[in-house]
Amino acid sequence: MNYLQELWNALDFGTLRDLLVRLVSVFLCLTIHETCHGLAAYALGDPTAKRMHRLSLNPLRHIDWFGLLMMVVAGFGWAKPVPVDSRYFKKPKQGMALTALAGPVSNLLLALLLLFGAKQIYLRASYSQLNQDIFSSLLTTALLSIGLGLFNLIPIPPLDGSKVLFALLPDRQYNFILKYERIGMLVMLALVFLNVGSSYLTSAIRFVFNGMCALVGF
Repeated sequence: MNYLQELWNALDFGTLRDLLVRLVSVFLCLTIHETCHGLAAYALGDPTAKRMHRLSLNPLRHIDWFGLLMMVVAGFGWAKPVPVDSRYFKKPKQGMALTALAGPVSNLLLALLLLFGAKQIYLRASYSQLNQDIFSSLLTTALLSIGLGLFNLIPIPPLDGSKVLFALLPDRQYNFILKYERIGMLVMLALVFLNVGSSYLTSAIRFVFNGMCALVGF
């Protein structure tokens, strides 16, 4: 019993709370991102994601558990890709580009909404530890959402930005790149673990975050 009491007293509940907030933030940002991919594809005529029950805000339908662990620990992770069949699109390349773009755009809009909510708490709510925790959680999630959105705009396969950029290529080159898309994932993992370009991404996140804060009136 004494051992259990010592273990309880040794727990850092501030750290556990921060981890829980980060987990909830990751669930929210990834779920919105993937759901909006599916919704965009469905709006353009592709029912694949709907048939596979991926037009859902249930995070368990989207989460890749190893990708989630990487997101929490390393700040870089992934969810299960939403299945998309471009044959349903009237213009396949353009349809894929719009479907890909929907994910990052949804993250930026989510961040804007979260910052607006944080502003309301800052201006209207009385001071309490609970309100302070909610305020901090909203800011943390907004930053994570901006980071996820901007990261996915990098034009390296299989990130969303590559599908947007490659839609400008002729069909032959476009299909060739898609065929070897998995190589891009290895390149991306190498860049992340070698910390290449992280300072530019951090600066971009800070710039967008500050711009959104100004936009909502912080």
